[in-house]
Amino acid sequence: MDQLLRVQNFTISSDGIAAGEDQSLEAPFGSGIDPGKLFAWAGATASWPIRTAPGGSRGLDDYFARDFRHGIGAEIMGRNKFGPQRGPWENHEWRGWWGEEPPFHTPVFVMTHHERPSFTLSDTTFHFVDDDPAAVLARAREAAQGKDVRLGGGVTTIREFLDAGLVDTLHVVVAPVKLGSGLRLWDSPDELLDRYHLEAVPSPSGVTHHLFWRR
Repeated sequence: MDQLLRVQNFTISSDGIAAGEDQSLEAPFGSGIDPGKLFAWAGATASWPIRTAPGGSRGLDDYFARDFRHGIGAEIMGRNKFGPQRGPWENHEWRGWWGEEPPFHTPVFVMTHHERPSFTLSDTTFHFVDDDPAAVLARAREAAQGKDVRLGGGVTTIREFLDAGLVDTLHVVVAPVKLGSGLRLWDSPDELLDRYHLEAVPSPSGVTHHLFWRR
């Protein structure tokens, strides 16, 4: 069976925005973006991986939160998902937003024009690669050892892989909030219908899960 490149649980606003401009340590998703509003659907689930209290909802949203790691052997992400630095690395002490126990549990390939040595935190190894999407995907598939590869974002990285025709399935969660400006995944999900089938599934939480698979 082919190894798929999958986008999972990627959350955007009702006007298609996933992140704002001017990312910083204080504003990981960019200025003016409250991730608590975008990701309220996931944070309310029983399977939210950073949940610190018992409880949480079951049902459709929890199914997607629980499925996040299923069958995944590697992740690809853009540099801006890894951290807020731009240009040459000024601080190699920065090792991501996630502390000593990153939630990936697989090799992670960070796309950047400024490479740096790989390092491992817990069971996650971060590799920093300067190559085109097809070449990075080939490396990630080899590291995944037969499992699928997750394309983690952000927006620019997902658009780059979509434009290269490399994404097999997408799960995009549209939250019932409007952000107005920022990095936009789409103006309408219909933009992808020339290449993908689409089923939109509303959830009682107010979000809509958009499921795309290749035509």
